[in-house]
Formats: sequence, structure tokens, C-alpha cells
Amino acid sequence: MGEQDKLTLRRSANNKGRARRWVRNILLSIVVIVLIGAGWLAYTQFQISKAGGASSQEVTDVGIVLGAAMWGERPSPGLAERLERTAELYQEGRFKEIIVTGGKGAPSDPYSEAEGSKRYLESLGVPSEHIHLENESTSTLENLQNAKAILAAMNEEHSSVTIITHDFHGTRAREIAEKLDYSRINIETVTSRVMNHLWYFSRETLAYTKWKWDELWL
Repeated sequence: MGEQDKLTLRRSANNKGRARRWVRNILLSIVVIVLIGAGWLAYTQFQISKAGGASSQEVTDVGIVLGAAMWGERPSPGLAERLERTAELYQEGRFKEIIVTGGKGAPSDPYSEAEGSKRYLESLGVPSEHIHLENESTSTLENLQNAKAILAAMNEEHSSVTIITHDFHGTRAREIAEKLDYSRINIETVTSRVMNHLWYFSRETLAYTKWKWDELWL
């Protein structure tokens, strides 16, 4: 075998070795990404699950209902669950004032989430004068940012609050309220009878991830 042939064989062997290393590195990177993703999923689900459980029965000054979708002129079944729990808490004397939150999902909607929520609470016996509207927000962060401004206008800026939402949403709601320097915070969660638990708990992983990114910039 001539020197040229030997050189060609060595080059071929080196090329095959580089190709094998490249494939191995790609596979290793995929495994690492999958493991990191699985670890983050497990962490977020653990954090999310901490918000459920029994009510603390804490009495606060103001209740804040986090918005959810409207279905035409009526709250969606999920939002109705939050509002029904809010009305129960109000009747129990757990707070004296209520802030309902959420803007319009689409310009053509007849009511914002807050307006629809107020109408529904009134139908459940909550007096109109104790319901305050925050009807501009489009996210949980905006819900609580704008609600804090309403608290200030009510001279309740340093008051204790009860935030009402679903169990999959409670951890993120508390973390946002803490980041916004709310005073005493109580989270009242609802376990849904009408929403798909697997879907919403899984979806909350993405929402919680986005919140952790947003938190870096607050």
C-alpha cells in the first residue's frame, strides 16, 4: 500500500471518528436538555401544588378576585367558581371590600372580566358599593399591579388582602403579590369541578416559567 493510500485511510478514519463524536455530543446534549426540562417540570409542579389545601380562615380587609374568561355576558364556569367562593367569604365576614379584576378578552366582548364579575357577585347578594373594578389588565401580574393602585385610591394601600383564585394558580399569585410588596397576604384557592386539572396544572408550568422570567425585570 502506497503512502497516498495510507494517508487516505487515515483521513477516512479521522472523519469517521469526528462524525461519531459529533453524534455522541448531540445525543448527550439532548439527554441533558431532557433531564433539565424534567427537573424544572418537577420543581414547578411541586411549587404549584403548595397553594392548595384547607383555607386559613384568616380575616383580611379586602378580597381580590383574579380574572378569568368571560363567555359572552356571563363568567366562564371557572371564573364563576372563583366568584361563588368570593361571595361565600364575603358573607362569612372574611373581608369587607372586593376588587374584581380583568379587562376584555376581545374588543367585541360585551363586558370586561371585572364588569362581568361584578354583575355576577351582585346576583349572589354582594352589595354593589362594596365591589371595585379593575378592568384594564390582561395578566395576573397586571391584575395585581392595577389592584394595588385601586387599594391606594381606597386608602387601603397597607391593608391585608385575600386573593381568590384556583389552586393551580395560587403559588404564582402569592409570589407576584409578595414581589409587588403587598402587606399581609392570604391566598384562598378553589379546586375546580369544571376545569381539566391535568391541562391547567400542566399549562401553569409554562405560566410559572414566564413569571420567573418577568420577575427578573421587576
